[in-house]
Amino acid sequence: MAFAWVAAFVLVALIPDARIMTAVGYAPIFLVGLPFGWPDANYFELAFPWPVVNMLLCAGGGVLWAGAALAFQRRTAGACESCGRTHGRSGMGVSRIARWGTWAAYVGFAVPLFYSVVRWAWALGVPLLFSEEGIKWLHETGMAWAGAGLATFGALGGVLTLGLARPWGRIWPRWVPVLAGRAVNPRLPVTLGALVTGVLASAGMVAIRITDWADPQAWLTSPMAYWPLWAAALGMATLGYYFRTRPECRRCGSARPAALVR
Repeated sequence: MAFAWVAAFVLVALIPDARIMTAVGYAPIFLVGLPFGWPDANYFELAFPWPVVNMLLCAGGGVLWAGAALAFQRRTAGACESCGRTHGRSGMGVSRIARWGTWAAYVGFAVPLFYSVVRWAWALGVPLLFSEEGIKWLHETGMAWAGAGLATFGALGGVLTLGLARPWGRIWPRWVPVLAGRAVNPRLPVTLGALVTGVLASAGMVAIRITDWADPQAWLTSPMAYWPLWAAALGMATLGYYFRTRPECRRCGSARPAALVR
């Protein structure tokens, strides 16, 4: 089981790099700009060359290793292979993770805001944590506004992370057309949260390797240095949301602990 979990971590977090995060982050920008012919580039050709496709294949293999490890872990612990619940236990550990997940959601909201503020400042010509020459190059190449778009979607992702801890993460809010007032299918936030956590984990490991941790100024002022924290916070928030919202198991009949029912 240890080997399987290590293999999963290596394939998901260590082998891929930040190019997967770049491909995912810029996808909404290309989708929004597609009707207007902007940016003037082939998204799939730029975002998914063979090295990036290979990373995605490795990450997919890591997900399979994680699934195998989880199934083996449940089976050998005498737990339900479908939901992981074990009869006769209090569920206090699950309740604790669910509470930690609530606080983690607020951290997952704050971290991308810091990154977004920096990129918006660059788009406005403010050399926040960056040189004036670098700002000039960003505007000459058009990357400044692409970065602003990335920052906008990053901030939106932070707001959506709050939904993992707020009531509107379970019931569609009234400002959502058609779906307002209906129950949110928990599989949607959990799946998206898990996928983004994996993407952030791979980018975060790159940030850990290239950041000069011996120089406090280098990492305190670097938005990239907070990517590992962002990944951990989103992962914990997603796990807490899963424990709070998972329904009664059709296989073993177990339900959520009373402490998690609100």
